[in-house]
Amino acid sequence: MKDDQVINVIGGGLAGVEAAWQAAISGARVRLFEMRPVQQTPAHRTDKLAEIVCSNSLKTDEPGSAPYLLKEELRRGGSMVLDVAHATSVPAGAALSVDRIRFAEIITERVEANPNIEIVREEVTTIPGEGVSIIATGPLTSDSLTREIMRLTGDDQLYFYDAIAPIIAADSIDMSIAFKAARYDKGGDDYINCPMDRDRYELFIAELLQANSVPLKRFEDTHWFESCLPIEEIARRGPETLRFGPMKPKGLRHPKTGEEPYACVQLRQENLMADAFGMVGFQNHLRYGEQERVLKLIPGLENAEFLQFGQIHRNTFINSPKILNESLETRANPRLFFAGQITGVEGYVESVATGWLAGINAVRVLRDQPMITAPQTSAIGALCRYVSNVETKNFQPVNITFGLLEPLPVELRKKHRNKRERHMVQVERALADWDAFISKLHQGTVKTLSI
Repeated sequence: MKDDQVINVIGGGLAGVEAAWQAAISGARVRLFEMRPVQQTPAHRTDKLAEIVCSNSLKTDEPGSAPYLLKEELRRGGSMVLDVAHATSVPAGAALSVDRIRFAEIITERVEANPNIEIVREEVTTIPGEGVSIIATGPLTSDSLTREIMRLTGDDQLYFYDAIAPIIAADSIDMSIAFKAARYDKGGDDYINCPMDRDRYELFIAELLQANSVPLKRFEDTHWFESCLPIEEIARRGPETLRFGPMKPKGLRHPKTGEEPYACVQLRQENLMADAFGMVGFQNHLRYGEQERVLKLIPGLENAEFLQFGQIHRNTFINSPKILNESLETRANPRLFFAGQITGVEGYVESVATGWLAGINAVRVLRDQPMITAPQTSAIGALCRYVSNVETKNFQPVNITFGLLEPLPVELRKKHRNKRERHMVQVERALADWDAFISKLHQGTVKTLSI
């Protein structure tokens, strides 16, 4: 394999494996670098590709929602990661959640079996000078590679803190107290719910606020990602904030009383065996002993066995609007791409989406073809437009929302005054444009960008 005719994908997470797969099925030769197990990260536990370390949920898959639109675009675009996600899905109401172990195993097996992909198990400290490269090292980029990226981009590193929620053994949950249900009956009994009355909720909040946290060593400033705040940080914003956040009882009626509890903690199935449940929205950075003490105050979890405690890690991302074009290559070097959370997209599926586009465009560069951008009306197009064009003064990671999508024309907004109706129209328009884009891409007639 000649070095100048290879696509180097650095990072074997969700974005990296999707980028490698899309490039490989296009006939390109791919060298996929993954530093684990030679060099581990603070959050990973195995050497499997696409190992999920936070929640096992890929968010809602309810038609008409922005996360659904993003998933549907990837499904119609032939995403390998989304295909495996459906093959390893576990009950989670309207959400798409996966058995994280089987998910990583199957993706690893598929990538290893692809004859166009060579997996290299070593840490990359300098970006290869030959061929085309995609940096998809995610939020846990090693210090040495981070320094190399800073040298190439000429900009300071940006970061925010992210946290992981605890996982509990199913047989240690007291089901005489907890009950099974999904919010507003979407999914039947897919979740285990631990109800709280007012007195128990107030006791829990008081103990949570007094609990000792793990000190944030090595870093002077704390920049939390607002959609993934630790529960103790949420509680500090007011005694009722958790009850209107991850402990929201709305739509959860107790099967015995028919009433909503004052507050409720939801547990989501982690694997196909249903022997492990994650605490939904309960990411935290308390000391392990304190976690066990405080979380056992939750009704039904008095004897909980914790398979994984919550923990904190740093997420690294670049100042993409100064560095990247909408087709995800760097402005200074069209043979160097970034994909995944390091670009400033937040979320599993968002990472997969940028990997999908970067993998396709990397092949086009290798073959001296103009690069492409996703349709302006699509979710993938909206994400790439955000990370490459948003105001850079306070660039922050983002999930897919309707706020990122191209708005409807005035006449359609007037016609569809109901917000849900407008969102449905946006989704339908986006998918129609996406289907046309994919068709032209396969025919080789898609509109391209000049390099």
